[in-house]
Amino acid sequence: MNTENVIDITIMGCEFRINCPQEECEQLFLASSYLDEKMRKIREERNILGSERIAIAAALSITHELLMLQTGRGFDMNEFKRRIGIMEDRLDNVLTEKASNQD
Repeated sequence: MNTENVIDITIMGCEFRINCPQEECEQLFLASSYLDEKMRKIREERNILGSERIAIAAALSITHELLMLQTGRGFDMNEFKRRIGIMEDRLDNVLTEKASNQD
C-alpha cells in the first residue's frame, strides 16, 4: 500500500513541499541534497546569477553525468561512494534538525 507523505525540502534557500510515496522519501531527500549541492557549486564556481540559469546548468550537468553512466564512461566508484556519504550525512543532519524542532 502506497501512502503519500508531504515532505519539506530546501534547495538554495528555497523551501518546497512535495507529495511523495512513503517508500520514496529517502531517495527524494538524497536527490534534493544532490541538486542543492550541484546548484550551489555552479553558482560559486561559474558565477552564474539567477536561479533559473543555475537550475538549467545543474540539470545539464546532472543529465551529462547520467548519460556518461549509461554509456559506461566516466564512472568512478570511489567518487560515487564519497558523494553518497556526503548526501547521507546531510540527510542525517536534516532529519536530526527536523526531529529536534518537533520536540
